[in-house]
Parts: sequence; structure tokens; C-alpha cells
Amino acid sequence: MTTPLDSAAASATDLAANAQALGHTFGEIWKSMSGLSMSVPAVAELQKAYVEQATELWNQTLQAKPPAPADRRFAAPDWVKNPAAAYTAQMYLLNARTLMQMADSLQGDAKTKARIRFAVQQWIDMASPSNYLALNPEAQRKALETKGESIAQGIKHLLDDVRQGHVSQTDERVFEIGRNVATTEGAIVFENELFQLIEYKPLTAKVYERPMLFVPPCINKYYILDLQPENSLIRYTVEQGHRVFVVSWRNADESIKNYTWDQYIEDAAIRAIGLTQEISGSKQINTLGFCVGGTILATALAVLAARGEKPAASMTLLTTFLDFTSTGVLDLFIDETMVQMREMTLGPKSPGGGNLLKGQELATTFSFLRPNDLVWNYVVGNYLKGETPPPFDLLYWNSDGTNLPGPMYCWYLRNTYLENNLVKPGKLTVCGEKVDLGKISAPAYIYASREDHIVPWEGAYRNTAVLKSPTRFVLGASGHIAGVINPPAKGKRSHWIGAPGALPADAQTWFDKATEHPGSWWTDWAGWLKGHAGKQVAAPKAPGNRQHPVIEAAPGRYVKQKAA
Repeated sequence: MTTPLDSAAASATDLAANAQALGHTFGEIWKSMSGLSMSVPAVAELQKAYVEQATELWNQTLQAKPPAPADRRFAAPDWVKNPAAAYTAQMYLLNARTLMQMADSLQGDAKTKARIRFAVQQWIDMASPSNYLALNPEAQRKALETKGESIAQGIKHLLDDVRQGHVSQTDERVFEIGRNVATTEGAIVFENELFQLIEYKPLTAKVYERPMLFVPPCINKYYILDLQPENSLIRYTVEQGHRVFVVSWRNADESIKNYTWDQYIEDAAIRAIGLTQEISGSKQINTLGFCVGGTILATALAVLAARGEKPAASMTLLTTFLDFTSTGVLDLFIDETMVQMREMTLGPKSPGGGNLLKGQELATTFSFLRPNDLVWNYVVGNYLKGETPPPFDLLYWNSDGTNLPGPMYCWYLRNTYLENNLVKPGKLTVCGEKVDLGKISAPAYIYASREDHIVPWEGAYRNTAVLKSPTRFVLGASGHIAGVINPPAKGKRSHWIGAPGALPADAQTWFDKATEHPGSWWTDWAGWLKGHAGKQVAAPKAPGNRQHPVIEAAPGRYVKQKAA
């Protein structure tokens, strides 16, 4: 007859064998695939710690005193009330910690180690017992309470998402572009194959003589800057008395699948700058670029500087890379082999001279940078529990993907993320001109978000060394989007401002001496921008001009086009 202690001992023996086998298996896989290795003492220490912790968990379970899992995925009371579920969750967390410690203990080059760590983390997140109906007591309880209705509803959600091609992160039926998102009043005053130019209706009797041009990222739609009236950076800028123009990118289709980076610079960014000058009658304008839009804007201004033109009175860059030395997690995906593969399948060397990079591929990549928040959370809620996700304007925008022309995308991959050529003076020729970002004379306002996983703030800080003009750097709280879209009225988060004129070479040195201020960075930016906007003049009575009359009301057709 066996006792609980005998069972525990036997289980501990099995766990030790499993730990040893697990360590051997992963060690051999990683060693054979990447030339990495793990020291014998490190493996032994990990195995010893694993067995001790697993035995302790088993004994606690036998005594009906399983500890509550310290993870929000297991926060529901069902996980603690059910000892088997509590034990499963605790063992999963122990296995997850051990696997990550194994990945961290590998000896080898930093990039390969980081790739393995990322891959292991993806596998761990996928394997969570919360993601499976048979192991999720909360979902099981709901199925019993609803007499199976939650499961039926979950299957319906799954089939709907399969048809639309992505996991629903919000109730997309609630939103409509132009009705309750992208509602700031304006008009389309120009369009070509790449973009529509929106001019917004003034909300003040007088406007500053120098207008403002926004260049948003082309990998997303512009209305992240105009979600709702209360969180719209576009509306806020108009309310401050600026005459605002915005580039609304076309969602690339087969007709422009072979367009290049040069065309995006010449026929979109530079064209938009010239149109804003022409329609407003102002020789100089203020400019803003967000994420990839900032890279495009800076490239365009450098091309114009090489031509002897200085149209920008100021340049604002929001969560933007110019120097791609430190690109964070995205660097894990990019190497020479990957870029060559993209060039052969999407770039000029591909069949037909170019193919589209589908928006859904981009969206999926970015979602799996934060899989628990942007993937598995919705798998559990939508499918296992049969819940409809609540309406959220930002997540509706996040699901509204855009395609890109392959040649343009491949040029961007190689010359920024892979080779970091854009930051090297004279290395690149764009639109027939040698590019030197240091020739941009416009004063710059550089904003970064402290928790940004797409453009790490230390990487954005490097822009201060690239640009030779007077530069102000401001760091906001939160991430890539939430840090930017932070209206003052809500009084959320905070931002950091350094000492006047102090921009040390090291980002952490800057932060150590910076002062934290409560609330949004928007007010600081508005004060800075006012100093570059010129005098106030009477607001225009109508958008556009004789040469560029109104084509249609904002937000226009282009932003409503869905990625096929």
C-alpha cells in the first residue's frame, strides 16, 4: 500500500527524470541548430531547483493547500477552488520559469540567444492551460452555467474570425470610419496613386500663418491620430489654432504593388509638403511624422535639403527611428537571409517586379510581440468563454490592416533595420540625391514612449545625435500607441523633460537627470510648436484653393479601403 509520501517521492523521481530529459533535449536542439551550448553546472543547478520546487508544489497539493497562482491568467477563483487546476497552473508556471532560465543560461552570440528566448516565450505562452477548454475551470464553469451556450457562442466567434482572417480584439460592428472614428471635420483637397491630402476645418477665428502637415505611418491608417474627439491629436492641434493637413495613405493594391521607397518619398511626402505650402501660401510649414511616417518625413526633408530647399520650420518625430542601431525585439526577425528571401518574393527580383506585403501578416507579427495581451487573451475570451470583446476604438484601428508594396518594404528592411544605411551621411541615394539627415536644419521635437516595444525609447533617443539642428527630447509613459495618444484632459500618465539644452550621448544619463511631470506631453509640445508657427492670421473660409478644390469630405475614400 502506498502512502502520499510514497506518491510524492515517486512523483519527485519522475520530475527529476523529466527535468533531466528536458534539459538534454533542449540543449541538444539548440546546440545542433545554432552552435550554442549550456554549461553542465548550470544544467545541474536548474534541475536541482526544479525538483525541489516541483516536490514542494506536489506536497502542498496533497495537503489541499495549493498556493494561488500569481498570474492574471489564473486570477479567477475557479483556479484556486479546484486543487487539480491550481496544481496544473503552478506546474505550468514552474515549467515556464525553468525553460526561460535554460534559455538565459545558453552560451553563444547575443542575437541567437535572444531569438531562442523569444521562440521559447512564444511556446510557453501558447502552452498555458488557460488557453484550453479541457484545462480551464473558469471556462468549464461558464459552459455549465449557460448549458453549453458559451461554447456555441465561442464556436460562432471562431468561425466569424476565420472568415475575416484575424482574431477579433474588439466588437468591430460598433465602429464606422467617418461616423464615430475619424470624425474631425475636413476635406480631401488632393489625391494621387499613393495618398489623399486632408485639410481640416479651423476651429478658431485665427490660425497661425505656418500650417502643420502630419505624415502618419503607412503601415497603419492615419486615424490613430483622430480616433474620438476627446483623444484626437489632430483635433487638439486644430483647437490650438493651427491649420492642419494630414496624409491619408492609400491601402496598397495590385495597381501599385511594385512602387518603391523613392516613390513614397517623391510622390507622397515631398508632394504633400509642396501642396501644403501651395494651398496655405506659406513658404515654410511645420511637420510631424509618426513611427515609419517620421522616417519617411525625415528622408523627404533630407532629399529637399540636398536640393537646397528648407520648407520645414520645425519637425516633430513621434516614436520614430532614424538610427536603427537598437531596434529591440524586431531585430530578432531580421538578418541577411530573411531580407534576401523577402526581396526574392516581394521585391523587384520577384515575379512581376514586386508583390504586396499583406496587412494581415504585419498585424499578426506585431500582435505576437505581445501574445498574451493581443492574441491568447482573446482566444480565451472569444472562443472558450463565448464572450464578445468590448468596443475599443484603438483596437478597432489596430485590426484595420494595410498592405504595402513589396519593393518599398524591402528597401526599408535592408537600408534601415538590416544595414542602418539611412543614418550614414551620403551612403544612400534617394530620389537622385545623396541623403544626409544632418543637413535638416529644422528644429526638432523628438517624442518617445518609455514602454515602447516597437521603437524602444533608447533607440529613439539616438535621433538626437543624428540631427544637428536644435532638438528637444521628451519621454512619455506607456507604450508605442497609448503613450502618444494621451490627451491632457484625461490627466493620465506622465512625461519626462531633461534640463534645457542637455542631450548627453547616453539615454540613461539623460533620464537620470530628467524631471517627471504629471499628465500628457501634448501641452509641452503645443507650447514648443507655438514658437515655430509664426503670427496669427484670419482662418481660411474654405479648404483647398482654386488649383486644388475639394474632392470629397474627410475622411475620404482611401482610409475606408480594406486590406484584401
